[in-house]
Amino acid sequence: MAKLMVVGDATVDQMFFVDALPEPGGEVTALRSVLEPGGAGGTLATALARLGHDVTIATRVGTGPFSALALRHVQASGVDLRLLQRDQRHETSSVTILVTPDTQRTMISALGASRYLDSAALEPQHVQSLDALVMSAYSLVAGPQREYAVQALAYATEGGVTTFVDMGSGAVNALQARLLPLLRGVDYVLMNERELFALTGESTISEAVTGLRAQGLQYLVVKGGEMGSIVVTPELTELVEAMEIDDVVDTTGAGDYYTAAFAHGILAGLDQLQAAWLGNVAGGLNTTRVGAQSYELDIATLERHAALATTRPA
Repeated sequence: MAKLMVVGDATVDQMFFVDALPEPGGEVTALRSVLEPGGAGGTLATALARLGHDVTIATRVGTGPFSALALRHVQASGVDLRLLQRDQRHETSSVTILVTPDTQRTMISALGASRYLDSAALEPQHVQSLDALVMSAYSLVAGPQREYAVQALAYATEGGVTTFVDMGSGAVNALQARLLPLLRGVDYVLMNERELFALTGESTISEAVTGLRAQGLQYLVVKGGEMGSIVVTPELTELVEAMEIDDVVDTTGAGDYYTAAFAHGILAGLDQLQAAWLGNVAGGLNTTRVGAQSYELDIATLERHAALATTRPA
């Protein structure tokens, strides 16, 4: 079991399943609606704790019922809340998600309390006593939370702590080229194809990867959904095929489960290809439930599905 800190948002996802998106000024009726715990930070922390790790989350929530909902799975999975901050002025962050029958998601984020995570409460020993720091790039966007995230990365670098940073479309769009300097020195950077192209301005994976290598990012993972994922190291660039999933119902949180399982694999001593395979399996399994954190993934389940599938790397 490793000791980890997760820095990122714990939110409430307001999910509406619709036949189609409304026209501007129009209205549609949802086929189904749910409120679920979400946010990259909350989902990463929950998944890593369910995989048996000693996890602390650094996040900030408001007061009232949304805070309890945002933390429901975080608390139930045993995540340490000693670095949790409660905001008396701002509401808990939330995301409104419209899901169409092809499982595509259209999202509206309300930033809320997360952006006010106060770096004055962060001390070097909070990070330097860890085996790994896992961070959502949304934490690097703006406000006091950005200061907290940058300081946490600095403490991790100084202490030789393994670092993982997971991109997000909103973070890449907000920061663009300003994001790259913040990622130098990070051990593992993970993103999907859309984020890769937005971050680099390139239109092919090979050109984008070459550009990131030139910027000093040597260990990358590009998540490609149904395609699988691409592992990039100084020695190789290789596709790890996806695990086939027939009953995809919701892709919310699949990328976060991927990152959690990948980090789990690396910390367990696996190579990047084997860790990416665990990520593919975890992300795939998560798409079979509604909600970012609804699939209760433990080590035995992850390893069983990883061993049974025929496309796993050698």
